[in-house]
Amino acid sequence: QMEDPIQLKEEGNKFFQASDYEKALQSYTQAIKLNKDKGLQAVLYRNRAACFLKKEEYAKAASDASRAIDINASDIKALYRRSQALEKLGKLDQAFKDAQKCATIEPHNKNFQETLRRLGANIQEKVNAGGALRIQFSTDSRVQKMFEILLDENSEKEKREKAANNLIVLGREEAGAERIFQNNGVSLLLQLIETKDPELILAAVRTLSGMCAGHKARATAILYYLGIDNICMWMSVDNEEISLAVCNLLQTITDCLLGQGKEEHHGKEEAVVLDTKKDLRMITMRLLDMLVSKKVSGQGRDRALNLLNKNIPRKDLKDHDNSRTIFVIDNGLKKILKVVGQIPEMPECLPLTENTQLTASVLLNKLYDDLRCDPERDNYRVICEEYIKSKIDPQNMDKTLHAIQMVSGVLQGPFDLGNKLLGMKGVMEMMVALCGSEREIDQLVAVEALIHASTKLSRATFIISNGVALLKEIYKKTKNEKIKIRALVGLCKLGSAGGTDYGLRQFAEGSTEKLARQCRKWLCNTSIDARTRKWAVEGLAYLTLDADVKDDFVEDEPALQAMFELAKTSDKTILYSVASALVNCTNSYDTKELVPELVQLAKFSKQHVPEEHPKDKKDFVVKRVKRLLKAGVVSALACMVKADSAILTDQSKELIARVFLALCEDPKDRGTVVAQGGGKALIPLAVEGTEVGKIKASHALAKIAAISNPDIAFPGERVYEVVRPLVSLLNTERDGLQNYEALLGLTNFSGRSDKLRLKIVKEKALPDIENYMFENHDQLRQAATECMCNLVVNKEVQERFVADGNDRLKLVVLLCGEDDEKVQVAAAGALAMLTAAQKKLCSKMTEVTTQWLEILQRLCLHDNIKVQHRGLVITFNLISADKELAKKLVETELLEILTYIGKQEDDPKKQHIINVARDCLTRCMDYGLIKPLSQA
Repeated sequence: QMEDPIQLKEEGNKFFQASDYEKALQSYTQAIKLNKDKGLQAVLYRNRAACFLKKEEYAKAASDASRAIDINASDIKALYRRSQALEKLGKLDQAFKDAQKCATIEPHNKNFQETLRRLGANIQEKVNAGGALRIQFSTDSRVQKMFEILLDENSEKEKREKAANNLIVLGREEAGAERIFQNNGVSLLLQLIETKDPELILAAVRTLSGMCAGHKARATAILYYLGIDNICMWMSVDNEEISLAVCNLLQTITDCLLGQGKEEHHGKEEAVVLDTKKDLRMITMRLLDMLVSKKVSGQGRDRALNLLNKNIPRKDLKDHDNSRTIFVIDNGLKKILKVVGQIPEMPECLPLTENTQLTASVLLNKLYDDLRCDPERDNYRVICEEYIKSKIDPQNMDKTLHAIQMVSGVLQGPFDLGNKLLGMKGVMEMMVALCGSEREIDQLVAVEALIHASTKLSRATFIISNGVALLKEIYKKTKNEKIKIRALVGLCKLGSAGGTDYGLRQFAEGSTEKLARQCRKWLCNTSIDARTRKWAVEGLAYLTLDADVKDDFVEDEPALQAMFELAKTSDKTILYSVASALVNCTNSYDTKELVPELVQLAKFSKQHVPEEHPKDKKDFVVKRVKRLLKAGVVSALACMVKADSAILTDQSKELIARVFLALCEDPKDRGTVVAQGGGKALIPLAVEGTEVGKIKASHALAKIAAISNPDIAFPGERVYEVVRPLVSLLNTERDGLQNYEALLGLTNFSGRSDKLRLKIVKEKALPDIENYMFENHDQLRQAATECMCNLVVNKEVQERFVADGNDRLKLVVLLCGEDDEKVQVAAAGALAMLTAAQKKLCSKMTEVTTQWLEILQRLCLHDNIKVQHRGLVITFNLISADKELAKKLVETELLEILTYIGKQEDDPKKQHIINVARDCLTRCMDYGLIKPLSQA
């Protein structure tokens, strides 16, 4: 008889493979008796459980499997064998839990998934039949009750809504999510989705999103249980709310697979989850398939594009792994091109929304920007060129039209690539030829493509010489409003290529106001589709370069409101066009100063010299700003700022920041800007975007911060987000006004709370503020000194003054001797607070400069009551700090000054000054340095 448990185990395995379960059982039992190793014991118990399963002794099988699980909770074989045994014993709820754990540990195991589905269906069948399982099914009757209410068609509406909301809340909590997951919840949630009741579907999907958040293993199990095909099918429905909810669910699952979102650790089960790359590729492939499927709604297509936009390109270009982008280019670039090449007016067009093609262009751009080297970009270009060439067919104009539409779509994405595609043989010629076609659809596509192509000046030159006459002809003759408006925008774009209204007037033949009126008419006509009205906004973005046009436009209330309403839509072009029009109306663009000598030279050579239009002068600009504020422009801008980053480009952010700065110019208008949400909207603009945009937004924030109550302008924690933009303006590269208003804002903030003072210090503003205290400019020096006066209340700032090896205290003492009274008030205030808080600074003050006593005496005799009071407080602090220091002061003329002030008769206007002088004398008497007058 063997006494080695390992040999006995091997022997048992051989008997089991030979189907001799009785002898296998004996070998495993003998091994269990002899074995002392825990790991091996678990293996022996689970092997013996397998024997009992074969012998149909299910209770014993479940018992042995449980013993193995007690030793190793994530022993997947033991869990599965116990699940099998419990199912045979009729304990379906317990069997389901074990199968669920198996699926969590190995989400890809089809056997586990199939077992889960089978058990889930059996459980629900018994529950619906009203069997005993209804009570014993769940260890959590609360969860079961929710599902019973939701699945009962006769339940009251109010009860169902309450149960649905409770379920969503429960799914968002870790403990609640696990309770639902372990109690057949996923199967029941799937049943809710299958009811086709929108409210129940939303409740189920939102609960699933909560359950997936931050739990990779559970998210993977749910992905496999529901099936990616089902998820994509639900996302494809023509119901915006459901489509968005399913999109959020898939985003949550993707975040978990990418290791993003809230990070939580769930023990051994989390540790054994398999590599997620395969799952991510599976999701990506299904999303790419959605793009070209006719069964997918326009909203569903948008969701797929948004998910690809968000999850494929790298978040940080320092990360060298762009494999997801390469995968999409190799497997889905042609599918994205097919979407941008769709023509909504043609019968075979895929279902689209107004944003679908623009979102696809954004995706093309993001993928192109994510490429790391020329070979990768060449591959991208070659795929595009080959696909577009395959569509160009002189014998099939419809097919060729799609090719031109694709080029137009690429031009709205990666422009450099689009420009190369324009260089393909025959493309530009085909565009011009299509403009001359008699078919309206040809004209529509060609004109739109020419507009996008003309952004590049070299291309614009070609179009000017070949297409302008055609565009004018189309504009005059066509009765189709969609074509007419596009032709108008094309002419406007070409006309304003020089950046002024001169070229525009040349093309408009002096009738810009007439064209603008037509654009405003289209803009206000709600019966026209939004896509066409979008072109009206773009036309106005060019036409408002003309001063007469912008003055008329701001007076047209319905047109302004129509434009603001369109700005709320998720469309990159509309946002940019609206922002451009507002920049023009507020004159917040950069202007070059004309050198008089060069102007004279240009006139002499008979060249056109742009002159300032009377309506571009300050009075007219101020009126336009007031009119826009009254019309609610701030609310529109605040709404635009909330747009997704794929829609709100850095260029658009800069334009919005320029408009905000113009709106904040007049201090009287800043309250209106704050009241309509401008303060909140400016913060993200000051943090992200172009360098110019961030500076403009920071300056607008500084203007608000300088004169507003921070608690109202930036309530709660928001005020701390404003500090960094203000500090960024304390830079020698910024102009004096920006420096000054940033210092005023920081002064205002530093007077509010110590927490704000500490935030300013942490943003490393102190050295910059000190530098401005040396500034020759009086207002800058004054603002910096006032800011420091508020900051010295903070202990950390005080400690910097106390530290050895710096001249901070010397600077403040010398500033007290300045002729500028405002600087003196601020510096003396700072010195008074420092000497009151830190006794070390009292003695240090007498060492930093030989002028200290003369400066102090001047302060105490100052005509300005504020300065005099601060000087006397400093004197009191010095006397109180140290008897020897007090003795030094008593031996100087300062005693006479104190005696003179202290002897004055009581006067309500300057009683606080007289009292401080008397306190100084009293303290000297306490030291025994002077005697009362009666004793003298």
